[in-house]
Amino acid sequence: MAEQESYPMTEEGRDKLKAELEDLKVNQRPKVVERIKIARSYGDLSENSEYESAKDEQSMLESRINTIEHMLQYAQIIDSNASEKDEVTVGKHVTFKELPDEEPETYQIVGAAEADPMSGKISNDSPIAKGLLGHKLNEEVVIQIPAGNMKVKILKVE
Repeated sequence: MAEQESYPMTEEGRDKLKAELEDLKVNQRPKVVERIKIARSYGDLSENSEYESAKDEQSMLESRINTIEHMLQYAQIIDSNASEKDEVTVGKHVTFKELPDEEPETYQIVGAAEADPMSGKISNDSPIAKGLLGHKLNEEVVIQIPAGNMKVKILKVE
């Protein structure tokens, strides 16, 4: 039997997905249904762009709802406190600098479902996170990235 997939995420990430799902079901879905109803009232559906647009939106909305429900069903909540305090794991914030003398960068390593690089949250599947996971404070690590290798020093883990 095939192993069931899981979606590692923090409690905060799970809560955000639950809130998004609630919004999609309670607010967005009824709006799309209403748009479809109005567009149907225009008559001939074969040449009704409003109807087609609303149906496309409904399809994307239902797809997103199904995706979120699946992710929540198989969510694996990461307890970053279960590991050593100075070890880089999913859920922790890590500050590192590229050697020899780049500026420090701080990211929280999260599951792919809640990754948002613009907010400082990188996926545990990203090359940088993969290279940092399991390493400890003050270690120098060589990370393979698409552009080649990057040598970093871990400055802080929290």
